Amino acid sequence: MHALSFSHVSFAWPDGRALFTDLDLTLPPGLTALTGRNGIGKSTLIRLAVGELGPAAGAVTRPPTWAYVPQTVTLALGATVADALGVASRVDALRAIEAGSVDPACFDALTDDWGVEERATAMLDSLGLPADLDRTVGSLSGGEAVLLAIAGALLDGPDLLILDEPTNNLDREARAALAGRLAARDGATLVVSHDRELLARVDRIVELRERDDRTVEARWHGGALEVLERAIAAERDALARDVSAASSQVARQSRALAAHADAAGRKRRAGEKARADRRVVGLAADAKRHQAERTDARVRGIHEERLSSARARLAEARAALPRDRTIRVDLPGTAVPERRLVLEAAGLVTRTGATLDALVRGPERIHVTGRNGAGKSTLVSTLLGELPAVAGGARLAVPAGVLPQRLVGLDEPASVLDNVRGRAPGAGPQEVRDLLGRFRFRGASADAAVATLSGGERFRAFLACVLLARPEPQLLVLDEPTNSLDLDSQAQLIEALAGYRGALLVVSHDAAFVDAIAPTRAWEVRPGAPVADTRLG
Repeated sequence: MHALSFSHVSFAWPDGRALFTDLDLTLPPGLTALTGRNGIGKSTLIRLAVGELGPAAGAVTRPPTWAYVPQTVTLALGATVADALGVASRVDALRAIEAGSVDPACFDALTDDWGVEERATAMLDSLGLPADLDRTVGSLSGGEAVLLAIAGALLDGPDLLILDEPTNNLDREARAALAGRLAARDGATLVVSHDRELLARVDRIVELRERDDRTVEARWHGGALEVLERAIAAERDALARDVSAASSQVARQSRALAAHADAAGRKRRAGEKARADRRVVGLAADAKRHQAERTDARVRGIHEERLSSARARLAEARAALPRDRTIRVDLPGTAVPERRLVLEAAGLVTRTGATLDALVRGPERIHVTGRNGAGKSTLVSTLLGELPAVAGGARLAVPAGVLPQRLVGLDEPASVLDNVRGRAPGAGPQEVRDLLGRFRFRGASADAAVATLSGGERFRAFLACVLLARPEPQLLVLDEPTNSLDLDSQAQLIEALAGYRGALLVVSHDAAFVDAIAPTRAWEVRPGAPVADTRLG
């Protein structure tokens, strides 16, 4: 029996706008990724899958046992790891029996699961978590808490496991361990992910795509990321060929119409000359002239109809091409001269015990790296003055802009234009509109309320608010910037940063993203130890 099935499912938003129409989707065993641009409907599909939403028509069938781990995991901070895994009562009973207890209640609680503690610690170890069932959840980092929730779901061995962006905030080692564990799992696993490393290891990909009528369809790609990218590239090449062929057809029909007009003009002039020379006179002249005019009008109409049809095909082919998705941030005010001091840390000690002595000058690109829970975000927040230092201090010598992990903090009811103007009070409306065009907010789209934006649009709006602020940020701080960004938005961010001429301080576990921005320096954070400062390249 298949693990998850959508049969003729339709779903519409409260305003009546249809999202899915007659959707059929059957999930086979193995590791399947669900991808698509931000805002396309992935989260809605997952909510339908787990029963948080009901379809307007059709049916969603789930297997007898299933588990779902959302992006944001909420665990009781005072609970133990055993509590979070759902094995605390069995582990306590096992330990009591091993200590000599013969209480029947302990045997009832254990339910003959004599290997529960061994299985639980082995699961933790396989995901790179400390094999300590008595540790409290509050002592875990955000990434470790996500892994713990996933460990609990895996421990139960459900027929179906659904994970939403499971690798967010995980370091490279943890990502690799999780990908290996998911690939080896029995049953069906569905992951919503834009993590290139994870997508490279899946069995297949379901891509959500928008139809011409704005509803969403699911397309299967029988393979990992490379197969998806080849399919997308082939589709774009085909669309480009369609435009080229349609352009050639327009040119041919334009030449044919011009040639007909030229020939008809020559015939008309010849007829006029014949009449002038009185070679053709009277009714015969009138009849020949009218016949020629009718023939000319009929043939011209055929050529014009063909040209109109060719132009319509060209317009249709151009409309099908991917839109220009470029973000341009070559903003002169953000440029930092080569030797200008950007940041200074002197004897800095963070609350995790990491220490840093460093000078940052010019447009350096610094990658802040380290294992989950090492204190990377704590170091960055301390450098920015958001957290107090335990000892020493840090000084920012240039204006800084921060793109946080969670894109929150904008004025939701206000427009994109007003949000940017609020951060650049000296800039006039037209100046801001001109600058917003660099972020693909043109015309009416700049007046759209932030609350109405899709995930990708919100990302661009937040980036515009950060980079167009006054004074212009000459240090840009990015904390896990690719978390939950679709593949197109990741490419846009990389392209945008290529044109940024200020300094960068980037916390990221995304190897592909880090390689693309070409860091010049790496800071490896280790709790209770000096930050390892390495020059790259």
